[in-house]
Amino acid sequence: MKKALLIIDVQNDYFPNGKCQLYKPEVALNAIKDLLKDFRKQDLLVIYIRHESINGTFFNPNTDGVQIHNDIKPLDTETVIVKHYPNSFYETNLQNKLVENGVTELVICGMMTHMCIDTTIRAAKDYGYELTLISDGCATKELEWNGDYIPADTVQSIFMASLNQKFANVITSTDYLFYQCDL
Repeated sequence: MKKALLIIDVQNDYFPNGKCQLYKPEVALNAIKDLLKDFRKQDLLVIYIRHESINGTFFNPNTDGVQIHNDIKPLDTETVIVKHYPNSFYETNLQNKLVENGVTELVICGMMTHMCIDTTIRAAKDYGYELTLISDGCATKELEWNGDYIPADTVQSIFMASLNQKFANVITSTDYLFYQCDL
């Protein structure tokens, strides 16, 4: 079974001073840095997904906000796939890249949990991938529904609970890295 790390939308606009700051994005970034270090050490495939908005309020092309966060800057040998929709597979070459590399298992992390992470996990499951979702390697934000505000921590917990088992094995980065040592 060949695996790849899929890092979704860890871009400057989601961090302090960005146009769409998330709740505690630095926590997710630290977990992602640990995963990235491990995948690079094992010489495993790393794929970055970078969202560019078409007429959006953030992730505008040719801005600093659209760039992948410098702490996890892709190496020249790593793939960056640009998308325009929440689903990382939709109108991109992600599926082709995974097939050409023989990938059967995806370890997924990134931003925003309630949007692009959720959508990509469900699409990847439809393609038949074995999925691991790194819970502390994801970030989201407070949501509003019908005048009620749902705290980001609650949004995060609800999405992790709804994706766990049926769609992915949801686990922390610490547990993931620990269990990889036992294999």
